[in-house]
Amino acid sequence: MSEKATSRDFGTGPLARVSALVYTLLVTEGLFLLTAAPGLVLLLLLDRDASNLPLDALCLLPAGPAASAVLFALHRRQSDLADLSPAAAFWRGYRLNAVGVLRVLVPWLAGLTMIAMTLAHRTGGVPGWWRVLLVVIAIAATLWLVNALMITSLFAFRTVDVARLAGYFLGRTPLVTIGNAGGLLAAAILTAYGTEALTALLCTAFCLALLSNSRTMIEQVRTDFTA
Repeated sequence: MSEKATSRDFGTGPLARVSALVYTLLVTEGLFLLTAAPGLVLLLLLDRDASNLPLDALCLLPAGPAASAVLFALHRRQSDLADLSPAAAFWRGYRLNAVGVLRVLVPWLAGLTMIAMTLAHRTGGVPGWWRVLLVVIAIAATLWLVNALMITSLFAFRTVDVARLAGYFLGRTPLVTIGNAGGLLAAAILTAYGTEALTALLCTAFCLALLSNSRTMIEQVRTDFTA
């Protein structure tokens, strides 16, 4: 049997599909941990104290390009179930998207750090409604980041266009936004009541869930905003 025929026949059975998926998840998770390790290790060593919030933000920087590479590899697998080279796809996505991801991640981290420090220090004279507004802004900005990360990982747009599309699709695809909010809530609860390490170990699973939930947005971006 030729190599071409073998590739075409691969994945027709449920066991082969599950095995390929597990293999892809394990490889991409391992590569995520490898590339995000410099920040994650330091993050685990830091105390959960408001004074460490700027350092926490710096520690999260390597995780952005790493998560983007995971999304790229998983999306590539969905288009070709016979492709058993997730490592090559991961590194390609990392090279293509690292700079673009940092361009949207850095301002988000800076803004969220300022909000978190304001809320954590409970500065006197700040009214309660202002704190509620800051929380709403933080949630909206995080949902925006998920869209921006997804678009940057899978498409080639200018940063300003990524920012606009990410905001546009918050309202254009409300079910995607609600689904992403649920995924982020689960990750937040896991981190708050568990450890950052456990959340990192499940990063690929979260990315797979977000990618599946964002299919409508991805298709609309491809149809309406690409040639």
